[in-house]
Amino acid sequence: MNELINFNDIIKNSVIQSSFLGNFTIQDILSVIVVTLVVSLFMFFIYKKTYSGNIYSHKFNVSLVLMALITSEIIMTISSNLVLSLGMVGALSIVRFRTAVKEPLDIVFMFWAIAIGITAGARLYALCVISSLLIGLVLFTLLKFKNTNNVFLLVIHYDSTINDKIFALLSELSYTVKSKTISRGLVELTIELKIIGARTGFVEDLSEVEGVASVSLINYNGEFAQ
Repeated sequence: MNELINFNDIIKNSVIQSSFLGNFTIQDILSVIVVTLVVSLFMFFIYKKTYSGNIYSHKFNVSLVLMALITSEIIMTISSNLVLSLGMVGALSIVRFRTAVKEPLDIVFMFWAIAIGITAGARLYALCVISSLLIGLVLFTLLKFKNTNNVFLLVIHYDSTINDKIFALLSELSYTVKSKTISRGLVELTIELKIIGARTGFVEDLSEVEGVASVSLINYNGEFAQ
């Protein structure tokens, strides 16, 4: 019985002592918002500059900034009042996100946005700023400065009678055969090759060969064609 009373006393005291601003001053709230916004805008810039997928989503990038701001608000709320923290845990436990994330790095940026909100909301400003600078530097270095050898897929449709001539033209290139399909005397050849700079003159040479129906050169990142 005493334990129940003591627990009730804790809840009552938490409610009575809570104010409109909780345990935060106006200056605390503004500092959390400013730090979160500045650091999340840095993340916004890194995401935009390093994105290499099919279609850049400005809305998703904006949602990362808002995610950081909302997370900082949640952390401030939890840290200011016991009752609200218990209620917040219960409310968040029933939330389910079912949207599929196509880009693996998008998940990284989502966790980064949450980390910004948590550290800034807990007023660990030095940790928030320094860790975000390091994360941004690592991402920018690894994603922006890629190998100068661009990887492409070359798809050729041609008559099977000129097979030797096609491979003779390809002999000067560094390539790997990905697939070769023959149907009714027609060949579909798909190869992966590396090109330095913009040296794509071989595409015209292949297309001018008699018996070649079509030649397609597609930028390739190792996962899907762009």
